[in-house]
Amino acid sequence: MEITQEELDQLVDMVFLEINQFKNENSTIHPYDISEQLLEIRDKDKETYVSVIKKIPHELFAEILSEMPEYAQEEISELLSTKKIADIASKMDTDDAASFLQNISEDHEEVAQGILERFDEEDKEIIQQLMSYEEDEAGSYMQTELFDANIDDNIGLAIKKLKMLKEANEVDNIWHVHITDKSHKYLGSVGLEELIIFEHSLSFEDIPFEKYKNYYVNHKAEIKDVVEMFTNYNLSSIAVVNDDNILLGRITSDDIYDIIQETATEQIYNLAGVNDVAEQDEDMFAIGKTRAIWLGFNLITAIAASLVIGIFDTTIQSLVALAILMPIVASMGGNAGTQTLTVTVRQMALGDIAGEDARRTIYKEVFISLANGFLFAVVIGLIAYFWFHIPLLGLVIAISMIVNLLSAGFFGSVIPLILQRAGIDPAIGSTVLLTTVTDVVGFFSFLGLATLILL
Repeated sequence: MEITQEELDQLVDMVFLEINQFKNENSTIHPYDISEQLLEIRDKDKETYVSVIKKIPHELFAEILSEMPEYAQEEISELLSTKKIADIASKMDTDDAASFLQNISEDHEEVAQGILERFDEEDKEIIQQLMSYEEDEAGSYMQTELFDANIDDNIGLAIKKLKMLKEANEVDNIWHVHITDKSHKYLGSVGLEELIIFEHSLSFEDIPFEKYKNYYVNHKAEIKDVVEMFTNYNLSSIAVVNDDNILLGRITSDDIYDIIQETATEQIYNLAGVNDVAEQDEDMFAIGKTRAIWLGFNLITAIAASLVIGIFDTTIQSLVALAILMPIVASMGGNAGTQTLTVTVRQMALGDIAGEDARRTIYKEVFISLANGFLFAVVIGLIAYFWFHIPLLGLVIAISMIVNLLSAGFFGSVIPLILQRAGIDPAIGSTVLLTTVTDVVGFFSFLGLATLILL
């Protein structure tokens, strides 16, 4: 959609107004708000966008850029100099900086390396460590900025240390002090609301053990297990340790929220046979290509269902009513299967299905589908009878409805479990496979029974 120069100028004015408001201590403006305005300008006029981001103070732009989607971060290397990007990245939290450089390196590895070389040795080592983790490991979401103290430290002095860190803008979102021993091994965490009730003259060793929270994760732990801990225990942050129990950093709730959102988006896309990463690409050819692959696979499975129909072509020619009622059986089976599939995949993502839970899930879904099968068998059987005045036709479609909904409940819960056991994301391909099963079973049962009973 075209935009006038006046409208573009208004957008730019809005951005700088929000930037000025952000500098106010009582401001309710969040860097995310500014990032949304910038993305709108970017979509309308790239040249104006570049001009605006060059005028934003680096410290603020570091926060704004952290809120932007991957594609916007990736292209920054083409819009700003390496020196400027390095200065901006150095002002990010370590986890955000590592993620930012990782995004740039996807297409511009040399640029990302050049930016990293401009960091001081200590920060460079930290960023390299964070970037070395696999995407599904807890360490890749860890930030090293935290409030920690030795067990022998004085509480009052530790609080003063936190105040200095906050004034220097070196830490944010602090909820706990992480306690270590002299070897920097993690002992536990104390919430700030607990800490303020103790005398400042005491040391952390004087704090009763029951006041300590001992939730922590290994840096190599799977991030899905960390997400589970956050949701199950209502955590705001969690300590990250290495194999020797040395405190490395922490993972905060804002990163967990992002992971949950990304996972949910990925599942929705995958259930529809769409690649979530490809959909973020601005190249319509690339998007169309990934969708075409799944559509091609779906075409093959649709042909398989059509072959089943072809087997009974004589039966269909003998009784036109079969062609009219046939889509109802397939549609009901497909929808019932999708219900089961969606519930099963979601429970698997939340970690609610494991071991014996899988068997219980299958039993439950089969029972529900069978109950619905009998209910709608009666409904469609009566409809078919009054519609075509053929009693046995009502019986045929009723039995077929029961068979297809039973198979929908069974395969809707079994297919994602089998894919997971095979090491395949259960959300990918489940819908296509399930649709094929319900179509084939539905058509075969309906037309097969019609051949045996009606002809």
